[in-house]
Amino acid sequence: MQTIHGVFARRVRETPGAPAVTAHDGDLTYAELDAWAERTARLLEQHGVRPGDVVGVHAERSAAAVVMLLAVLKAGAAYLALDARQPPERGRKMLDDASVKVVLAEPGAAAELRAEGRVVLGAGAAGAAAGHAPAPRPAAGTGPQDIAYVAFTSGSTGRPKGVCVPHRAVLRLVVGTDIADIRAGDVFLQFAPLAFDASTWEVWGALLNGARLAVAPPGRPSVAELTAYAAHEGVTVMWLTAGLFHQVVDCGLEDLRGLRHLLAGGDVLSVPHVARAVTALPTTTVVNGYGPTENTTFTCCHPVREAPATGTVPIGRPIAGSGVRVLDERLRPVPDGGTGELYATGEGLAHGYLGDPVRTAERFVADPYTDAPGTRMYRTGDRVRRLPDGTLEFLGRDDGQVKIRGFRVETGEVESALAALPHVARAAVVVQRAPSGERRLVGRVVVTEGSQVSVLDLRERLRRVLPDYCVPALLRIVDTLPLTSNGKVDRAALAGATVADRPELSAAHRAPESPLEQAIVQLWTDHIGIVGIGADDDFFEIGGHSLLAVTLLDELRRSYGVDIPPRSFYGDPSPAGLARVVEKARVEP
Repeated sequence: MQTIHGVFARRVRETPGAPAVTAHDGDLTYAELDAWAERTARLLEQHGVRPGDVVGVHAERSAAAVVMLLAVLKAGAAYLALDARQPPERGRKMLDDASVKVVLAEPGAAAELRAEGRVVLGAGAAGAAAGHAPAPRPAAGTGPQDIAYVAFTSGSTGRPKGVCVPHRAVLRLVVGTDIADIRAGDVFLQFAPLAFDASTWEVWGALLNGARLAVAPPGRPSVAELTAYAAHEGVTVMWLTAGLFHQVVDCGLEDLRGLRHLLAGGDVLSVPHVARAVTALPTTTVVNGYGPTENTTFTCCHPVREAPATGTVPIGRPIAGSGVRVLDERLRPVPDGGTGELYATGEGLAHGYLGDPVRTAERFVADPYTDAPGTRMYRTGDRVRRLPDGTLEFLGRDDGQVKIRGFRVETGEVESALAALPHVARAAVVVQRAPSGERRLVGRVVVTEGSQVSVLDLRERLRRVLPDYCVPALLRIVDTLPLTSNGKVDRAALAGATVADRPELSAAHRAPESPLEQAIVQLWTDHIGIVGIGADDDFFEIGGHSLLAVTLLDELRRSYGVDIPPRSFYGDPSPAGLARVVEKARVEP
C-alpha cells in the first residue's frame, strides 16, 4: 500500500535487523522500531483513535518521538507535532483547531495538554522492551490521499494555518527522489524540530530507504557540538537552515568531510558561504533546497558543484513529482528572464488548510494549463525568474511573509498579536537586516492615551502567545506611525529607519569597564546593530537569540581559546556575566 507506514513495512521485511534509529534514549533496529510503534498504535486505538483523526505529538528529539510518529500513522491517523519550546497557549490553539483528543507525549508533559478532556499517553506505556512483536493488527485502511500530518505555519490573520499533508506528498519527497541518491548505508541527521517540515525529509528520508536516523540529543548544542556529533555518528546526509548553514561554514567544516549530501535552505543562501562549502567539501554535494510547507518541504533543488559565479544561488529546478509555473498576475506564462510569481504543481501539494476553505481556495487554485479535472496549483507568493540555463532564481516575496532563522513568519500575525495586547492602539511590524545580513523583526507600537505600559511588559505578553522567532528583536513605543500620502502605514519608512540606540531594558545602564567587557560589548554591537549596550544588559532583551548566541560563543572560542557551554552563558546572559565565564575558563586547567 502506498502509504508512509506501508513503505516502512517493506523496509522492515527486507532488513529487520538493520539499525533504524540511534538516539540518546536508545537504539532501535527496523524490527524493534516496528514492534514498538505497533504496540503504541494499539494503545492509541484502545483510547478511541480512529482513521482520519489527528493525534498530537509533544516530544523533544528522541527515539521515542520517532516511535510516536510511526505509531500514529499505523493507527490510520495523522500526527500534529508540537514544538515543546513554543508558548503553551499557542500549542493549545493548534490542538483545538485540529480537534485533537489524544496526545502522545514525553513523561511530565505540560498540564495544558490535558485541557478540554484530552487523553495524554506516553509511547513508553506501550512497552519498548516487551521482547516480542505483537500479533498482526488489521490494516487501518489509509491510502495515499489520506492526511499523514498537519503542520502549522504563521498566518497573516494572526492565527496559524494548519497545512494538511497527505501520504503521497511525503512519498514523492523521499521515495525514488532525485534530490539525493539515498542508499541503505546512509546516515541522516535528525536535528530539525518535529513541528518544522524539514523533519519530514530527515525522518522519512532515512526510514523509507533503509538508512539510519541519527537523532541529535535534545536541547540547543553549539555549532561545534553539532558537527562533532555528526562526525561521531558518521552522518552522510544533513539538512541545515540557511542561518545555521552559514554558522557551520564560519566555524569550520572539518567534521563534515564524511557528508555525501549537505542540503541547506529555508532562506536565501550567502554566495560566499556556499563557495567556501563547495571548496572545503569536494566529495559532498551541496544543495540549495527551496519549498513551502504547502508543497511538502522541497519544491525545487539546486545542486552546487562549483563556486557560484553570480550574485545569488539559484533555487534550481522542480524535483521529481513536482512542477512549477512562472506566471503574471493574470496567470499568463512569463517569458524566460522575466519576473513572475512561482506556482507549484504535482504530487507534493497539500490538501489545503485545516478547517479553512476560504484561505485554501485563495492559495490552491485551479491549474488552467492541464486538462485533468480537479488539478490544482499552489500560489507561493514568491517572485522568481528563469535563468538562461533553465534554473530559477528567487527574487523575494509579494507579501508580508519572511523567513526568520529558517521559520516562516507572517508579519501580519505578529502585528495582530501586538494589537491584541492591552493598552495597544496601533502596531506595525517590519523586517530589517542586521549588520550581519540576518533578517530581524522590528515592531513599533502606539499605546492608548494615558496608559503606562512598558516595552518589557509588551514583550513578556508576546512571549506567552508567539514562538520566540515571532517576537520582534526590537520593539519600541512611539507616539505615531508614519503614513503614506494615501493614509496607509509607511512600511518602507519604518524598514529604512535606523534603530541603533539602546532600548528600554531591565538593567540600569552601566558602561563596560574591563577590556574583556568592552570587547564583548563590541562583539554584541557588531552582530545585533545596537550601540550603547551596557555591561549588565540581557542578551535576549536586546534582540539576541540562541543561534546568534552560538555564533558569539564560537567567536570567543577562536579569540580566547576557551570553550563555553551555552548553559554557562544562559545563566547570566550579559557582557559582564559572559566576561566572568571567559575569565574563569582561561584560568582553569
